[in-house]
Amino acid sequence: MVTSRDVARLAGVSQMTVSRVLQDNGKVAPQTRERVLAAMREAGYRPHAAARTMRTRRTSTVGVVVADITNPFYPQLLEAVAEALDAAGQRMVLWNGPDGSGALESLDEGTVDGLIFTTVTEATPQLTDAVNRADPIVLLHRGLDELACDQVTTDNAGGGRAVADYLVAAGHTRIGFLSGPELPSTARHRERGFRERLAELGHPLSDELSLPGGFAHDRARSAMRELLGRAEPPTAVFCANDLTALGAVDGAVSLGRRVPDDVWVIGYDDIALTAWDSYDVTTVRQPIAEMARAAVRLLLERLGDRDLPPRSECFPSELLVRGSTARTAHPAS
Repeated sequence: MVTSRDVARLAGVSQMTVSRVLQDNGKVAPQTRERVLAAMREAGYRPHAAARTMRTRRTSTVGVVVADITNPFYPQLLEAVAEALDAAGQRMVLWNGPDGSGALESLDEGTVDGLIFTTVTEATPQLTDAVNRADPIVLLHRGLDELACDQVTTDNAGGGRAVADYLVAAGHTRIGFLSGPELPSTARHRERGFRERLAELGHPLSDELSLPGGFAHDRARSAMRELLGRAEPPTAVFCANDLTALGAVDGAVSLGRRVPDDVWVIGYDDIALTAWDSYDVTTVRQPIAEMARAAVRLLLERLGDRDLPPRSECFPSELLVRGSTARTAHPAS
């Protein structure tokens, strides 16, 4: 059986340093910590979980809360979070539910050290109470302005503005929009940035060409068919997320319309499906891996110091041009 003494010898450090790494002690230099973790992986060292929990009063387990596992974006995000936690010597347990109440109860009971919320839409009383107690909680992907806790997001409004710039520069004037649900911050900010920038450019979004897509394929498919049935249909449609964009593409194809020859389609998130040849959808990329690492880092720092002020990190988004807009000149508008 490999022991912590073996790890110390392999890493060239003292056994006390190995113990500090196991306890997430902030006194260990980052380079030394990485060397010890690498030695653990090389030696196949597995610390005794129960003994470590009794010694440190930590479980090395982080709860991750998601409310819509059917959206392909979230498995990609969860994979990135799991990798970041594993690299930090932490385990992940998943809760799939709308409000995370079960996860918050586990945090109270001490069966997890902290929580990462990925789909939060409102500050529930239970969540607000936990934040007010300075419990280790990080909001990832979606944020809440009214909640003073650690948050990691992307510039969703900036992404919406970039789409508006791109479409207007390409000559589109009849521009459609398939929105998301009202509550998520991601949907609201993307729409705000898109609408504001179109207005600034002299092409305000028409109510007639804006319909709810609901972050759902079937609903977006129906909405796209409705938009394309207008007397003056849009020549380009921005969708509030990629699942909506895939529905929009299918809706257009079901009417015999060609993408991009007859209508351009743009999504948001850069899920893997959008790069498939059959869709090849232009989209706005979120740097998922970087966001996940930031969320894990903030959580571990919060575990080490509950008195830290709330931190917020916002990553830039990136427009990825693909075949749903780029392979041919846009239709006359």
